[in-house]
Amino acid sequence: MLTRRHIRVKVLQALYAYNNQNQANLKEQDKFLIKSMEKMLDLYLLMLSCMLSVRDQAENFLEISKNKHLATEEDKKPSRNFIDNQVLLLLENNRHFEELLKKHKLNNWQKDHEYSQILFRELRQNATYQNYLTLQNPTFKQDQEFIVYLYSEIIAPNDQVYEYLEDTQITWTDDFPIVNTAIVKVLKALKPASHSEKWVPNLYKNEDDKQFASQLLQKTITEDDMLMNEIEGKTPNWDRERIAELDLILIKMAITEFLHFPSIPVKVTINEYLEIAKEYSTPKSSLFINGLLDKMSKEYSSENKINKTGRGLK
Repeated sequence: MLTRRHIRVKVLQALYAYNNQNQANLKEQDKFLIKSMEKMLDLYLLMLSCMLSVRDQAENFLEISKNKHLATEEDKKPSRNFIDNQVLLLLENNRHFEELLKKHKLNNWQKDHEYSQILFRELRQNATYQNYLTLQNPTFKQDQEFIVYLYSEIIAPNDQVYEYLEDTQITWTDDFPIVNTAIVKVLKALKPASHSEKWVPNLYKNEDDKQFASQLLQKTITEDDMLMNEIEGKTPNWDRERIAELDLILIKMAITEFLHFPSIPVKVTINEYLEIAKEYSTPKSSLFINGLLDKMSKEYSSENKINKTGRGLK
């Protein structure tokens, strides 16, 4: 689920926090980085469980409607399509998912149930939902299509849910788009007899990605003086104070990759940090960073400071 680019963003955040602490501690910052990445799984599980919470609101509404003093025929015999949705039943009965929720103590929607109420009120007014309720014995595919719609068009875009997540865990704001994409991908790939591993993807693509995060953080911090000297030597017309703090961190991270990560091509490193700069720094940052990194990579190559291994990695 975590891409290399998002790992770089996590390292960027950890380095920014480290630089702005009075008594910064590398070991503690590394723990913060790992925790920040692992919290992404919590968000994934929480957003999956949100669909069940909205379904529970629908069931409560159904029971209240049936017991009304002047209940209509529709109130007495309502559609149970959403409540009995086959995809949600698969999720609810998945032991692995249930165990993870308990292990990570993710009962947010039970404690703060007003958010699932907000979502259900919006859903009740939705034409797609009303049409779904009229289906006679919906197929698995129809149930699946509706759940994909529910998540991507009702839950994920809700501003109040987003603000709640931002207040709960600040790092989730950057994780949210990736988690949403992962959940929709999983929902679309489900089959009637999907196993537990289908619901929860691996957080890291492999162990190398987890090590990459910690090594990039540690080397960028421990070699800060050298990195700063390198940058100042290549920017004679720029004072340190004139370079935006985030730009400086991104440049240091890129140089660290040039010198210490032989399996990552130079072009990949430059392109990755340019894209991150476009999203997180100033409008002119990517041009400045691109020019500086291109100049430095060429000088390092001519001085044989860059040793990339593998075909096409220079």
